[in-house]
Amino acid sequence: MSATFPIIAITGSSGSGTTHIWNEFQKFCEGKKIFPGLIEGDSFHKYERQEMRKIIDAWERTAGRGISHFGPEANVLEKLEALFSNFASSGSGFYRKYIHNDDEANRYGGKAGSFTDWQELKNCDLIFYEGLHGGFIDENVNIAKHVDLLIGVTPTINLEWIQKIRRDSAERGHNLKNIASSILRRMDDYVNYIVPQFSRTDVNFQRVPLVDTSNPFAFNSEISPEDTLIVVRFKNYPIRAIEKLSSKINGAEIKSRDTLILPGSEFLKSLEIIVFSRILKLTKKARRVKRLSMNE
Repeated sequence: MSATFPIIAITGSSGSGTTHIWNEFQKFCEGKKIFPGLIEGDSFHKYERQEMRKIIDAWERTAGRGISHFGPEANVLEKLEALFSNFASSGSGFYRKYIHNDDEANRYGGKAGSFTDWQELKNCDLIFYEGLHGGFIDENVNIAKHVDLLIGVTPTINLEWIQKIRRDSAERGHNLKNIASSILRRMDDYVNYIVPQFSRTDVNFQRVPLVDTSNPFAFNSEISPEDTLIVVRFKNYPIRAIEKLSSKINGAEIKSRDTLILPGSEFLKSLEIIVFSRILKLTKKARRVKRLSMNE
């Protein structure tokens, strides 16, 4: 953790909604003249897209279990930890970009499913990471310890699957059978590596549907914010601070000493009040510390 170069991480699995927060954060930074280093978790995958498909087939034939981007074997998490560690101490580090589609391929000069070259991150107020491993810990890597503000986004499992099914079919052209196979293949890694991170988050947002999602593979409608509740769980927040936050959000209800319940329609408002306001404080503090160190 660093008072001078803070690191913000949003962690959640595919289909959880972290990309939505990523987009809102960029708008927030533009309005507040904050200059973030934007780090996508996909950029720290180990294999290019075509190579990963071959490795998946090989693992299923020989290893007796699947390999997925949820687990450490398919990522270079030691490089992600190095980036966080170096940035926290010096404000720099090395990162790259995963090229998702043809539009990005034209922009970055590569092919879809590949990576750009590694480049140095510098002249940033903070790092903002969005991906699968912002709170990851295992026997070799501890990414969570470098993060100043860790936010979890975790819909109930059926809702998460519904969102993944809609995204993968609409944006990636996958059929339902292939999506179901992907969900099953990743399940061990989901339980062992994704779920534990949500016990480490400073703030956790869980989206709960108010409509029947009992069969996500037969659910065809988009679930609107009005058809959900958000369960917000805080770590090490005084109850008075939670009470103050709840008073600013329409329909918010304090459920326990560390939990708020609020309407899904208030999610963006809750981000501004709970998350973005804290990021602004971290940024102001970091700039103040930098000024003082320059004057010494």
